[in-house]
Amino acid sequence: MLKIATILPYKENYTFSKAAAASLWVCDFFKHSSLKKNNYIFGSTDAKDYLSKNYINIKIKDSESKLSSTTNQYCRELIKKIDGKNFDIIEIHNRPLVFNILKKKLNSKFIIYFHNDPLSMNGSKSPRERISLLKNVEKIIFVSEWVQKRFFIDLDQRLINKTEVVYPSIHKQNKLLKKDKKIVFVGKLNPSKGYDIYRDAIIKILNDFNDWKAYSIGDERRNKPVINHKNHIELGYLSHKEVLNFLCKTEIAVVPSRWEEPFGRTALEASSRGCATIISNRGGLPETSDHCIILKKLDYNNLYHEIKKLITLPKIRKDFQTRGFSNVKHITKDNSSLIDDIRKSLFINYRLNFIKNKLKIVNIYNLGQKLNHRLYNISVGKKFTNGFIRNGHDVLEISDRDFIKQNRQLSLTSSTSRFQEYLVETFKNYNPDLLFFGHTNNITLETLDIIKNLNKNILISQWNEDPIMKSLKDSKANIDKISFYGNLVDHNFITTDPSVFLNQNKNINNLHFMFIPVDKNIECFDVFNLKPRKDIFYAMSHGVNRATLKKGKNDSRIFFLNSLIKKINGIKYDFYGFENKEPIWGDDFYNALTNSKMGLNLSRGLPTKHYSSNRIASLMGNGLLTFIDKKTCFNDFFNKEEIVFYKNIDDLANKILYYKKNDKIRKKIAYNGKKKYFKLFNETKISKYILDISTGINAKLY
Repeated sequence: MLKIATILPYKENYTFSKAAAASLWVCDFFKHSSLKKNNYIFGSTDAKDYLSKNYINIKIKDSESKLSSTTNQYCRELIKKIDGKNFDIIEIHNRPLVFNILKKKLNSKFIIYFHNDPLSMNGSKSPRERISLLKNVEKIIFVSEWVQKRFFIDLDQRLINKTEVVYPSIHKQNKLLKKDKKIVFVGKLNPSKGYDIYRDAIIKILNDFNDWKAYSIGDERRNKPVINHKNHIELGYLSHKEVLNFLCKTEIAVVPSRWEEPFGRTALEASSRGCATIISNRGGLPETSDHCIILKKLDYNNLYHEIKKLITLPKIRKDFQTRGFSNVKHITKDNSSLIDDIRKSLFINYRLNFIKNKLKIVNIYNLGQKLNHRLYNISVGKKFTNGFIRNGHDVLEISDRDFIKQNRQLSLTSSTSRFQEYLVETFKNYNPDLLFFGHTNNITLETLDIIKNLNKNILISQWNEDPIMKSLKDSKANIDKISFYGNLVDHNFITTDPSVFLNQNKNINNLHFMFIPVDKNIECFDVFNLKPRKDIFYAMSHGVNRATLKKGKNDSRIFFLNSLIKKINGIKYDFYGFENKEPIWGDDFYNALTNSKMGLNLSRGLPTKHYSSNRIASLMGNGLLTFIDKKTCFNDFFNKEEIVFYKNIDDLANKILYYKKNDKIRKKIAYNGKKKYFKLFNETKISKYILDISTGINAKLY
């Protein structure tokens, strides 16, 4: 379940007695949320009657410097409380400045809620500030379309898809109660709320209709308009529950705001409780209900006539009451589900419910078209595609090297630039959930940024199967290739234990070990059931250019193999890719492999924890008895009944000679090894493991 931190504005009361607008929002939606178990609310108040048990109160220490703003102090304390708690989502209400501070320190997805006019708030006043918010948050939620429109003043409307309107809501009352002849004003008793308009109109109403009473609920510390009339009662501040109870027994409610109300919760509450409600046409007030009277002109005389009409025409009054009560526009339960869906949509594993468990994946790797597909039977990228498809997903394959090569041959000015354009247009049309790529640096950082902005929910993962150990000089280029995108993608999958990478002072986030998969369509032979003529097989491609052996290349494996040959007298070996033996590819590779009983898994450089090239999948997956250096720690995955571990070259030579003589044992171990490999690390399981990690599911390799 998602873990959520909800941040209230500093000093906003999250209490039963004095809950403010944002607090009521949070409390209402918290109660009905399916995610409330792991939703923690952070705020700062002196009161102790908190609205929920999941509330965590933040107190600013008196010792804090007076030179530091309360916002900075509040954020420092929030970071202390939140850091290390692994919140999936941090939701910030009405304080874009708080987001700007927390984003730098906390690694979570962020949602910002605007309850007020963004153009009046520090951190969102300017177009530049609002563009920055859109770029850096996962979602912005507004309490009304009016607030949303204010946010997008002077901004590109195409960015609106990163935002949502979710209205403050209320639970429906089961029964419309009998009404008393009451008229009520709820809110700050000041001119911005139209209280002076209410005063002048209500005095005239009470003079004309002495069997009616008027009430004012709210307070005002500064000078407020005074209503002197025997049938007017000023009730002062009431709790939210007390206000709702009062509205249930009231005939008419008045909300004549001059101020551009971001929403106007009072109007919603009054209409939902069966009041005939009169509102001004300011801000978001018209969005509160479809069954309110909207003042054509905001003055006391117009208000007087509308109240008089409701008093003198009880059928019309009853009609407004009944329709408002029966057709509540914004229901808490419904909008709470909408909020939960928005939260879940930030994580692909939850989005699966919306797309019937079918992801759209772009898989970018070298398909080997320019090499006439000679790499097909050792193509890890192809195995991933097969695995994704067999897991029920849709895959679009793109070969970066082949595209650039073909366009270069067509004499286009810049094939790399054309590739970027091709990617952007493809992503616009296909709109994938996951970008998955391996062994490429042909995607520019600018293009990657554009792709992210096209779909803020897209996940990006890269993979690499090449060596990264210090002992190998040319592995530096591979480390640099991984690092180029390292912290710009969501996840990095490598075929070596991540500690090997991190020990080289490379600060890369989200590193995961990935086992080279086998594929039932590629590793499709059972050599243990055949009668091979050769004893042991080994092939390498080092020093190869266009499948032709290069002379003069140094490789420690050549010395190892030559030494081994001397120690295994009488053994029929079939070794390729060094000295005078050309490398082999495609079907030639399989013809040689399947004609050998045993295979040597020997990689470049010193044996390194968990590292192996695709060679191990080819050998074990096709049913050869496979030898591997013990220092690779492959005993974490296989036992001695499934693979043969050797300590050194002498140990290896002795074991090759032993298994040549003991063919029955050789076949059994080869059979067990293939069975185990396909059970744990087949293309379907490895692809699911990659998808689970990429989409936020805590997955285990085996």
